[in-house]
Amino acid sequence: MKSYDIAVIGGDGTGPEVTAEALKVSEAAAKKFGFKLNWHQYDFGGERYLKTGEVLPDSAVTELRKFKAIFLGAVGHPQVKPGILEKGILLRLRFELEQYINLRPVKLYRVQDCPLKDKGPEHVDFIVVRENNEGLYAGAGGNLFKGTPNEVAVQESINTRRGVDRCLKYAFELAKRQRGGKPWKGLKPEDVSAGKTAQLTLCGKTNVLTYAFDLWWRGFQEMATGYPTVKSDYAHVDAICMWFVKNPEWFDVIVTDNMFGDIITDLAAMIQGGLGVAAGGNINPEGTSMFEPMGGSAPKYTGQNVINPIAAINAAGLMLDSLGETKAAQAIEAAVVNIINTKIKSLAAGKMGYGTREVGDLVAAAL
Repeated sequence: MKSYDIAVIGGDGTGPEVTAEALKVSEAAAKKFGFKLNWHQYDFGGERYLKTGEVLPDSAVTELRKFKAIFLGAVGHPQVKPGILEKGILLRLRFELEQYINLRPVKLYRVQDCPLKDKGPEHVDFIVVRENNEGLYAGAGGNLFKGTPNEVAVQESINTRRGVDRCLKYAFELAKRQRGGKPWKGLKPEDVSAGKTAQLTLCGKTNVLTYAFDLWWRGFQEMATGYPTVKSDYAHVDAICMWFVKNPEWFDVIVTDNMFGDIITDLAAMIQGGLGVAAGGNINPEGTSMFEPMGGSAPKYTGQNVINPIAAINAAGLMLDSLGETKAAQAIEAAVVNIINTKIKSLAAGKMGYGTREVGDLVAAAL
């Protein structure tokens, strides 16, 4: 029997509550599909910081590097200044563990959860591949004359050929294997006749960010020649935001830089039903990856058994898929779709018709 050691950081607020349901469903999937999950719990988060003044010790990064996957509930504590935990835990792990891909599947499960008119599950079904280690989030920049009327603030976007190419390669490979090679429904007949099976859209701003996105554009064009079954497409980031609202069905796989990826995936979360279902993975294909629900710690709901755990459960599915347990991941998604469409009244906290733990029970039983 295959066995996997997983690090677990429940984190802050409702993070431990949704994490418990994600682990519950994962255990049920492991039992059904014949593998074992060994959970290793860590208490990193706001409470530990308030007690010790320590966010994430260096030894912890070294220890976490030994795991194939990390499951993170949420970080963010009302008594801790914003940014301390987010930068000290989430961003530090992304950078030091070289989780250079942020993977965000965007899928709508039922019509009534989408704020867009006349759009259903057949229209909202795409994936965003976001570069996760560079760009404006690399932390390059500085201040001159801080606190004076002459203050200057500089924030630099760092884009390396290595970083851009490895992100593009991941996106092209993902698009290539989408649907087992079956053609994407959004392709035109002439594209299918030409042997295309998927579409990869580069999201950028080549007309204004003429240095950074010149690099992205050249890398994209060069790499596209090696993927004849993938139709390559381009759209400016502002156009992407418009089309997400008007025609989300135009997208299959999208690849973009760190900042633009952060922005468009929040918009994407809203059209798929909200942060209660949105999950993501911080991926290092050659090392340790970290999976998390996209919602925050929601401290006002802590301990009330009302927060929606679906996003965390979806994150667990992504994690199992990354471990090679694809059938288990598919079963989790099918169970989620089933429960949302037959049981849950609303995806909003406190309005589901069930408590957090009960939703976890329903999904686990539906596997």
